[in-house]
Amino acid sequence: MSATIHEVIDERFRDLIIGSAQLEQIYTGCRWAEGPVWFKDGDYLLWSDIPNHRMMRYQPDGTVSVYRANSNFSNGNTRDRQGRLVSCEHGSRRVTRTEYDGTITVLADRFEGKRLNSPNDVVVHSNGGVWFTDPTYGILTDYEGFQAEPEQATRNVYRLDPDSGHLTAVATDFLQPNGLAFSPDENRLYVADSGSSHKLDHPRMIRVFDVVDGKTLANGRTFCTLDSGIPDGMRVDVHGNLWTSGGPAVHCYAPDGTLLGRINVPEGVANLTFGGPRGNRLFITATTSVYAIYLAVSGAQKP
Repeated sequence: MSATIHEVIDERFRDLIIGSAQLEQIYTGCRWAEGPVWFKDGDYLLWSDIPNHRMMRYQPDGTVSVYRANSNFSNGNTRDRQGRLVSCEHGSRRVTRTEYDGTITVLADRFEGKRLNSPNDVVVHSNGGVWFTDPTYGILTDYEGFQAEPEQATRNVYRLDPDSGHLTAVATDFLQPNGLAFSPDENRLYVADSGSSHKLDHPRMIRVFDVVDGKTLANGRTFCTLDSGIPDGMRVDVHGNLWTSGGPAVHCYAPDGTLLGRINVPEGVANLTFGGPRGNRLFITATTSVYAIYLAVSGAQKP
């Protein structure tokens, strides 16, 4: 069974996986599971079930409960450097932060006076800057949000300044920007372009940018092109390897863009995150279910 789970393409992949580790389905019953984020201090996983308009919580004893009903069709989630939940909401077309007392603060909902499309995924830099993608998936239909015409001329990657609250479009040439992740040293930003979901001849690519002074991007280029599936959510491990969703698999790429291997999953994968007490358990949101598997490597950002 492990041979079908772990697909080794480059021998370096063997150092990242545990051959005897099994892929566990820890929950099923979603319509489109997305946005997993691990809370080490609370010992639980949160994720979004977008069409069901809710966020779910998993605890290691197997308990699963609704964390937030009426989630505004939340999608991607992360934690800021103070441990607060930061979420992208399709329904309200905004990025929010959940404060320690449970109240919700709106971080961004407009750019240059016009509504955002439908914020999709989000990461926070060590300097506090909030970076997020803004494709149109949440306004294409009423399934994952509310159907509407886009007000933005382009589908951008944004940075929200933590001090001024100023929102800057740091990349404007994507067809559909999606998952994003910083390299361990934060000198690189990886961004998935999932435009092939609706334009079949569009490259299934992940791009990489140099991060300048922690605030702007330069030297955008293709990092890799998936030979199957569409790139979506992603995370980076402590060695700088990029783990990304794409079809019914998690794909692992070395920092030089070489495909090292895959973890095959029974359903289409949307997103993933590292978690568990040691950060070496990979949680995978895949269509109707959430899966987990132990690895021989931990995530770069401590949960």
